Amino acid sequence: MNKPLRRVAIFCGLLVLSLLIRVNWVQFVQADELKNDTHNRRVAIERYSQPRGNIIVDGKAVTGSTTNESGDFKYKRTYKDGPMWAPVTGYASQAFGSNQLEKLNDSILSGTDDKLFFSRTVDMFTGEKQKGGDVVTTLNAKAQKAAYDGLGKSKGAVAAINPETGAILALASTPSYDPSTFAGMSDKDSKAYNGLLKKNNPDDPMLNRALRQTYPPGSTFKVVTAAAALENGLYTDINAKTDSPLPWYLPDTAHQPLNNEGNIPCENASLKEALRWSCNTVFGKISADLGNKKMKAEAEKFGYNNPEVDTPVRAAESVYPTDNRPQNAMAGIGQASNRATPLQMAMITAAIANGGKLMKPYMVDQLVAPNLNVVQQHTPEAMSQPLKPENAQKLQEMMEGVVKNGTGTNGQIDGVTVGGKTGTAQHGENNKDNPYAWFISYAKTSKGTPVAVAVVIEGSDTLRGDIAGGKLAAPIAKKVMEAVLDGKK
Repeated sequence: MNKPLRRVAIFCGLLVLSLLIRVNWVQFVQADELKNDTHNRRVAIERYSQPRGNIIVDGKAVTGSTTNESGDFKYKRTYKDGPMWAPVTGYASQAFGSNQLEKLNDSILSGTDDKLFFSRTVDMFTGEKQKGGDVVTTLNAKAQKAAYDGLGKSKGAVAAINPETGAILALASTPSYDPSTFAGMSDKDSKAYNGLLKKNNPDDPMLNRALRQTYPPGSTFKVVTAAAALENGLYTDINAKTDSPLPWYLPDTAHQPLNNEGNIPCENASLKEALRWSCNTVFGKISADLGNKKMKAEAEKFGYNNPEVDTPVRAAESVYPTDNRPQNAMAGIGQASNRATPLQMAMITAAIANGGKLMKPYMVDQLVAPNLNVVQQHTPEAMSQPLKPENAQKLQEMMEGVVKNGTGTNGQIDGVTVGGKTGTAQHGENNKDNPYAWFISYAKTSKGTPVAVAVVIEGSDTLRGDIAGGKLAAPIAKKVMEAVLDGKK
């Protein structure tokens, strides 16, 4: 072979070799990347060629699938009582992706998860199409309905937890939205989705207020301040007088008084009476006496300042600030820069009700394969121990006094021991906006403490003078607790 032909042959050989290398690279190295590429329409067509697995509550699906009227995608997502369950399920849209449980458990629901390998292998031999698995939640349908109906047209949220396990029983947020309205790809779906965005809808219905919105917790935070006083030995007897003069002035100010709401007996009041009447002066001074470092440390034991509270949907971080002395005193009564999610306040209540042990909140109990085999089972897990058992018992006595003959009497349930705390948190510059109304509570029976609840009303049609946690939020919490208790009979 002459020299020019040899060069051509070598060049052609190198071209063939490079093509072989490239083909193998695409087939074996880039296979997963290409398979999951959002521009690979064949993957999307295959994805929507069969019904999606379901999200289960109390043994029943709150999701479903229906056939599309047109287009390449055969099935799209549907929701039963969509607005009620949206804070739990999130949405799954062909055009706009997914969020919350729909997103976090997408591989199970779509049937692509490695945990479903056995089920997929069987389907391959039987010739059946790939099926999605189910996500079994911890939610209580009756409690969720009580929470959603109780909020009604108000802007607010409810979070309810089983204190003994951390299982989330209710997670409601209003105003809400129906994820079914934009599950497809039509112009109608796009219009519905864009109409829900905050820039087009100031009510922000797609905001999960139970998990993702923080509020000043107001007087409900006084249970944490009381816990800090007990844990740090500032006070040990909840019936003994405290060192709480009237008037009491914020530290490092020009005699700026911290006032109480109304004419209530707060001068040197005991911890029990101070919580019963919700004395700002007593708890503001406790926060000042303990100092910011100890107050912050106690709040963090309850879950504050933790950016990774996953349910598995991640909650917004509740914040107890590093602050100066007067601001720390205000934070000790749930004002200033103190911010908490409804979930956080339910966690605090649950820890007190559970003998001082905080269980990690969760709302997915099982992942189930299409053949009904459980491929993942959640195990309850302790998160922290904010209170010694004896101090938790003292706080329970204090909170039960609030409901028995204090500001929380609207939370009473016949034949059941209820502990609670009301809260009315300032809102807006110079408190010009309607305040937030809070109520936290737990219900205790001879068989245990199956539920702790936090309710916040962010906005309502109620006249400003009538807005108070005991009036607006306590009746909702009561209905949620009753719904859970009804299932325990």
